[in-house]
Amino acid sequence: MLVETMANMGLIYFVFLIGLEMDISIIKRSGKKTVLISLAGMVVPFLVAICLSSLISNTDESINQVSCVLYLGIVLSVTAFPVLARMLVELKLVNTDLGKLALSTSLINDVCAWMLLAIAIAVSEEIISAWVSLWVLLSNLVFLSFSFIIVRPTMLWLIEKTPEGKPFSEFQLCIVLTGVLISAFITDVLGTHCIFGAFVYGLVIPKGPLGAAIIEKLEDFVSGLLLPLFYAISGLKTDINLISGASTWTFILSVISLTFLGKIAGTLLVSNMLQIPNRDGVVLGLLMNAKGIIEIIVLNVGRDQKVLNDKIFSIMIIVILIMTALIAPVVTLIYKPRKRLAPYKRRTIQSSRLDGEFRVLVGIHTPRNVPTLVNLLEATYPNKRSPMCAYVLHLVELTGRASAMLIVHANRQSGVPALNKTQAQTDHIITSFQNFEEQVNYAQVQPLTAISPYSTMHEDVCNLAEEKRVSIIIIPFHKQQTVDGEMEDTIPALRMVNHNLLQNSPCSVGILVDRGFNGSNRLIGNLACHQVAVLYFGGPDDREALAYGWRMSRHPKVHLTVMHFIPTQYSNQSSETDRLWAKLDRSFTTIKNGGENQLDNEYISEFKHVIAHDDSVDYIAKVVNNGEETVAAIRSMNNVNDLFIVGRGQGTMSPLTDGLTDWSECPELGAIGDLLASSDFETTASVLVLHQYVGQGPDGEDNFVVERPWESSEPRQSIQQHQSQHMQQRYVMPMGTGHSLL
Repeated sequence: MLVETMANMGLIYFVFLIGLEMDISIIKRSGKKTVLISLAGMVVPFLVAICLSSLISNTDESINQVSCVLYLGIVLSVTAFPVLARMLVELKLVNTDLGKLALSTSLINDVCAWMLLAIAIAVSEEIISAWVSLWVLLSNLVFLSFSFIIVRPTMLWLIEKTPEGKPFSEFQLCIVLTGVLISAFITDVLGTHCIFGAFVYGLVIPKGPLGAAIIEKLEDFVSGLLLPLFYAISGLKTDINLISGASTWTFILSVISLTFLGKIAGTLLVSNMLQIPNRDGVVLGLLMNAKGIIEIIVLNVGRDQKVLNDKIFSIMIIVILIMTALIAPVVTLIYKPRKRLAPYKRRTIQSSRLDGEFRVLVGIHTPRNVPTLVNLLEATYPNKRSPMCAYVLHLVELTGRASAMLIVHANRQSGVPALNKTQAQTDHIITSFQNFEEQVNYAQVQPLTAISPYSTMHEDVCNLAEEKRVSIIIIPFHKQQTVDGEMEDTIPALRMVNHNLLQNSPCSVGILVDRGFNGSNRLIGNLACHQVAVLYFGGPDDREALAYGWRMSRHPKVHLTVMHFIPTQYSNQSSETDRLWAKLDRSFTTIKNGGENQLDNEYISEFKHVIAHDDSVDYIAKVVNNGEETVAAIRSMNNVNDLFIVGRGQGTMSPLTDGLTDWSECPELGAIGDLLASSDFETTASVLVLHQYVGQGPDGEDNFVVERPWESSEPRQSIQQHQSQHMQQRYVMPMGTGHSLL
């Protein structure tokens, strides 16, 4: 009795939380599609319930057949919203169109379940009388009206009385929580079940700070301690010994099969009418069979009302368990949403046009990275011809019993206190990027939060990147610089996230080693001038790095230096500059196939041609022989730059980096990226390591078409103009002078 009393107390408060978290406005916004699918999925299971109740009434004449139909119909036809929501998260379907349709349909089912349960309780009194049932229904309607007309305005007054920005007092929360027990007691006296009063009381509390404060205080205690007692009591009431014999198990399998087929048939029929694909209709019908706490509550109420005997109660508990256990494996086998995503071409910076929208996804773990990322986006130079759309994703580790989810943020009211540390960080991130959006023209920001375990966090990032069709994902390095200049791990698991992202990303990836990027001086203040250096060795990743630096060089407050490393064998050590530049326009150097050499030559040649008379861009051709000379050349330009942009160097081997990987700490950054990110390389400059997407299509060709960013409507210097320029007798010169010899 003690355990059962505590279990019922937990059940009352859990049902109260269900009502508190349920958003009725979703039902108002639901279209005809959702309502039709919800009703169609309930019809056939109710017919199955009628057949079952007929069989039961033939064997036990004391059972009220109408009440039995209602209880069994609710159990078989309704979808458990909490169970379905978690199942969709685990199956990675919660953010798909099918997942959203399933959730809205399930919510309508839940509301129907509560209304049907109230009716079932009203007509299942021990003294069956039409007048008694009518009295129960009318009295509960009066209670419902009182709750919305009197109680809800009282709650609104309580919220208005609390000063903005201050939390609710313990006394106020105690008064509200006492109302749960009072409402449960009233509906119990009126002839309904106590859970109905708790549910209605949860519905009338306004969504906002009061509801959030109650959930924060109550949810862990109820769901973690009291609710398991209710499950334990339900298990104690289930008598497995009553389920024996071939006929009983045949009965169970028949109920499961008919319910599954009925849900699928009804959903599929309406899906065809609404032009939803057949496979989606079948999967939706399967998902609608998810059962959980709601169905167990209904069975317990039916057993307490003497409508369901112990054998039927035990059979239906087994039916619920088997049905729910079958759904996830079957859906996993027949539904693969990622394969159905439409391909897109602008998966790299190199393939993005300068006269089109530039889409970027920025991942953030802590607010510490925000200033550098904001300045990096500003330096990327959103403008009228190439506006920027930045998706800012706050990456939060899934902890405890919470569900993984993707949250799209609307503007929060200023002054509203954060409920926890995570929300405070999210608010800080959102505010910073909203300020960026307001102060920078032609920049649009969409803040989001992804809550998932580190092992699958990259899947959420990749899915969002493909859905939003971004060209690059920028994510922070797993190490942060300390006060003394050392690089130390913040969260070691972030390294795994970055590694998985490099392996599975649908677009280019940039890993940002954050040492600051003039965070105190924003470019829009017309005071800062960023010095950006691109280290170019050749290969797809280096071309991506050059493309990003080239885009940044268009900003009037950014000065770009490109250092092109050339092996000694391509220089005859002649002092004649014309012969040197003739050698530079040949194939430049890494040990890879001739196709990559040709792409490198074309890209660097066009770059030199276009920036011939651009004073904001310097080109340095550096002839080196080995890794030691390469490091010396990089150190020579160390303290004059705010940002290094380098390629990761995927799948390439070069004599210019020999020996640099022998003592590599972070090979995922490549040889040069690891060198610049090391604590031994004393620098205050941030480093952006780029990995170019090189996915291949069915014909073996790249999935993207390389667009030449210089092919735009802006005027460029004609070749005749820089042919008239005099040759400068030095290696560091405005580019184009050497190319003009050709």
